[in-house]
Amino acid sequence: MQKKKKYISKDDALLKLQAYCAYQDRCHSEVRSKLLDLGIYGDDLEEIIVALIEDNFLNEERFAKSYARGKFRMKQWGRLKIRRELKFRKISDYCIRKAMEEIEEDDYRKTLKEVILKKKNLTKEPNAYKMRVKLIRYVSGRGYEMEVIKDVINELVF
Repeated sequence: MQKKKKYISKDDALLKLQAYCAYQDRCHSEVRSKLLDLGIYGDDLEEIIVALIEDNFLNEERFAKSYARGKFRMKQWGRLKIRRELKFRKISDYCIRKAMEEIEEDDYRKTLKEVILKKKNLTKEPNAYKMRVKLIRYVSGRGYEMEVIKDVINELVF
């Protein structure tokens, strides 16, 4: 048996979404999805989104920058994976470019080195060639670019 949704007013929805956006930066698609879950459609949905943007609760560039910083620092994702996830969330190319500026090249290479060394220490592989292949496959899966991976692996020399 499906639970019946109770009606929520536009003002109540706006308050809920302000709290939702204040807690953590959100992208437009997350907000739109939340409003649809609350049973808000059409013009009301669009007006609430406009109000959130005007009151600076919803800012796509800010979301993209904080998302990129967070995924890079906390999950140690590479630029390719971050870019792909932002595209999936329908973030504009301009905002994605701005988000990529948040990742300093020196930090990027240093983090990649740490990820490679940590994985190397956890991987039991006596064959040096197979070890390199495993490490390259691992970090490319985390979204790092092949050119940068090869540079860093060559610096580390296994």
